[in-house]
Amino acid sequence: MLDIREVPEADIDRALELAYLVFHDRPGKEGRARHHEMLRHCVRIGAYDGGRVVGFMAAHDFRLSVPGADLPCPGLTFVSVAPTHRRRGVLTALMGEMMRRATSAGSPIAALWASESAIYGRFGYGGATQGATIEIDSSRPLALRIEADRRPLRMVDPEDAVAVVGPYHEAARATRAGRPARTGWRWTEEWLTEEDEEDDELSPPRIIALGDPGEPVAGYVLYRTKPESTGAAAGPDRTPGLVRVYELEADTPAVAAALWECVASLDLTGRVHAWGRPADDPLLHFAADRDQVRVTGAFPALWLRLVDVAAALTARSWAAPVELVLELTDARLPANAGLFRLKAGPGGAAYEPAAGRAPDLTLDVRELAACYLGGTRAVELVAAALVVEHTPGAAATSTRS
Repeated sequence: MLDIREVPEADIDRALELAYLVFHDRPGKEGRARHHEMLRHCVRIGAYDGGRVVGFMAAHDFRLSVPGADLPCPGLTFVSVAPTHRRRGVLTALMGEMMRRATSAGSPIAALWASESAIYGRFGYGGATQGATIEIDSSRPLALRIEADRRPLRMVDPEDAVAVVGPYHEAARATRAGRPARTGWRWTEEWLTEEDEEDDELSPPRIIALGDPGEPVAGYVLYRTKPESTGAAAGPDRTPGLVRVYELEADTPAVAAALWECVASLDLTGRVHAWGRPADDPLLHFAADRDQVRVTGAFPALWLRLVDVAAALTARSWAAPVELVLELTDARLPANAGLFRLKAGPGGAAYEPAAGRAPDLTLDVRELAACYLGGTRAVELVAAALVVEHTPGAAATSTRS
């Protein structure tokens, strides 16, 4: 019989070995040390079979930006089940324990980035934000439809990044839902490590900020570079030098234009790759040549779980008045299921049982999670037959809010 319990610090390396087995990974000494240190700061849940760790799940202690608020939100990571114990309820048990702990800690939501998106819907997670992979052919100057901000650009030493761009990142979180807060430790140990964990050919991190000297930065870009592939190993066609953009934040489209223009003009490079950009990135509109700036991938980015629906709906802000009766299903957390009346607006929100009322919308907690941050519109889910609209216009009303 499996024993679901907290993983002590002494078992972290055993849990990591399981994760490396499951994800077919083989990090070096520094990567292992970084993972170990990361997990020391996480909630850790394990499934034990006779003393062996056969399932593992950890959760970062995040705060996540949601419309008008910032909520505690465990961020799941290293979700692993041994090949010998698949389809035996291990993941279900781990998820159940993690949700129980989130409820006890007063976290109304939980989130993750999914390595396999087919897994998490059955646990009530919905794709709450949409991401895009953007590639720029930078073998020629980046063509823009707007004038770039011409204030000075400056390099920021990674050692100064937390002080220089950390506050800017924190302020920018409030402008877009679905972004976790970042501690100084997370900056240095995840974003600013000397080597990229997935590609050791990439340079150390580089940061360029825009703004007049002595003034707060108006935007920044965090990137790494890779030189052109040459020689016999590269084959008959050389691969041009690469700029990999990890993060680009800007006060205005003009600032963003200046930063994109900068990374697209770096010497000895011919392409820019940016993964996980917002699906509505302004670059896709102000780029003058969409053959030069292409979306090469689109995917659900952050997956969200509403652990306590009432607390989640009443904690966020609502831009416009809405009053709906929701018929909600939740196979994992029955307390969320039933008929509820949501009445919300700029002044606040109330969510209460509405037994005997006719529903305006019928949906599962997964679909509600997908709509919660505004990344998915309820009308799209009605069109996909995932939400049932009993009252005409109800889905559009919820989308406006």
